[in-house]
Amino acid sequence: MSHARYQRQVMLEEVGDVGQQKLAQARILIVGAGGLGSSLIPLLAGAGVGFIRLYDNDVVEEHNLHRQTLFTMADIGQPKALCAQRAVAERNPDVVVEAVIKPLLPGNVAEALGDIDLALDAADNFAVTYPLSDACQALDIPLISASVLGRQGYVGGFCGSAPGYRALFPRLPAAAANCNTAGVMGPAVATLGAMQAQMALSVLLEHQPSPLGTLINCDFANWHFRKFRFDQAEEPLEPGVPFIDSSMLMEGDCIVELRSEQEAPQSIQAHVLRILPQDLAGWQPPHDRRIVFVCASGIRAAQAAMTLERRGFSQLAIVAANRLDSVCGIE
Repeated sequence: MSHARYQRQVMLEEVGDVGQQKLAQARILIVGAGGLGSSLIPLLAGAGVGFIRLYDNDVVEEHNLHRQTLFTMADIGQPKALCAQRAVAERNPDVVVEAVIKPLLPGNVAEALGDIDLALDAADNFAVTYPLSDACQALDIPLISASVLGRQGYVGGFCGSAPGYRALFPRLPAAAANCNTAGVMGPAVATLGAMQAQMALSVLLEHQPSPLGTLINCDFANWHFRKFRFDQAEEPLEPGVPFIDSSMLMEGDCIVELRSEQEAPQSIQAHVLRILPQDLAGWQPPHDRRIVFVCASGIRAAQAAMTLERRGFSQLAIVAANRLDSVCGIE
């Protein structure tokens, strides 16, 4: 390890040689190498975090480049995880990046968190955040999560010594836009990614007050910034309807595809019920089988599950079908 590389950091009383050694020994998981990841990956690598496990199965596209500044024109068409791995090697050979070119799914999240000290959610996707937070909460692993859209976003520290994501957001929203549908400004994404990196370093270095249990809302349109602590937020009494993936389906599941044939000509299996959300009110579900709702992002499936929960059904699950074969780190 080059002492000259970290000299300006080590000279800080709150870092020092002991802190730098902590960073060198740290093992972190980053989910998503998109816009948020493009800021936090080089910052954490620059700080000397020793090991980064990076999950992302997307490839670089030209429309990424205005905000995903870790990549270049030469990277177009290549896996983001491999491009990020190469970029880190060029910046800091002290850092090992394990590039995993597949999405983080409920079925592999425990494997992804193996031997990890801290997780960072840079996927900006509900179907990643909820399962990741649930797993981090169970394993007592701190989680730094961020989200950004347009010129607004938030970053927060969850799990570990703090409540999990569901304590603040027990239910998925009724509707959700994303950067692909609503747009985003690059500096807003970069700022939130940098804040994730700073929170991560504070957790690894055990700085006080800890960012765990803190949420910061950033409004770059009106220039409002609001921080609040949620240390005392209560975990939901009920665990909530879980996200699952196709590997977690069981024989006998009643699989309900909520997308039309025009939207999704093929579902996750050949034999599924296809019921549009507006037709669920007249459907009589089976009481002796688990009901699995399928949609693109999980939003419609969560709404359908909530409807059935109110009717007394408890054996429910959600599949975000687009997570099975598409981008892991959107923004």
